[in-house]
Amino acid sequence: MTRPPLRIALPSAEATAALGAWLAPRLAAGDVVLMSGPIGAGKTHLARSLIQTRLASAGLMEDVPSPTFTLVQVYEAAGVEIWHADLYRLTHPDEVLELGLEAAFDTAVCLVEWPDRLGRATPPDALTITLASADDGDSRVASLTGSDRWAPLLQALATREGALA
Repeated sequence: MTRPPLRIALPSAEATAALGAWLAPRLAAGDVVLMSGPIGAGKTHLARSLIQTRLASAGLMEDVPSPTFTLVQVYEAAGVEIWHADLYRLTHPDEVLELGLEAAFDTAVCLVEWPDRLGRATPPDALTITLASADDGDSRVASLTGSDRWAPLLQALATREGALA
């Protein structure tokens, strides 16, 4: 069952990065985060912060480029793979199979930009984050939704929201 979305104001790029940093230690192998929103909404910025936080917690530092052209970047932190996929350039859901994403959904933390390209391969138990411009045009709003499995995380985030601003 999908719960109502949790809406979080992200008044700055730093707030978007703070959301990624907050999520980073709370994700485990088999967790999939689907990130939607228009070009420039902050999907890659969010993913980059999450990945860099996980790497830093393992004592690692690595450049985290956008996977727009490589489609998938894989990182290892403390024995867990983190897959960052940008599916914008895919033209058919069958191309997802070639990337190996479906297997990674079970064994890695997967961050997927442009998840509408997944088609039937979309994991039903994923956390979905939709980023959009706020009414002022400068800040963003994140809407997070997920099944009951994500309820504790969403509740914890709802109580921490002010710390992200």
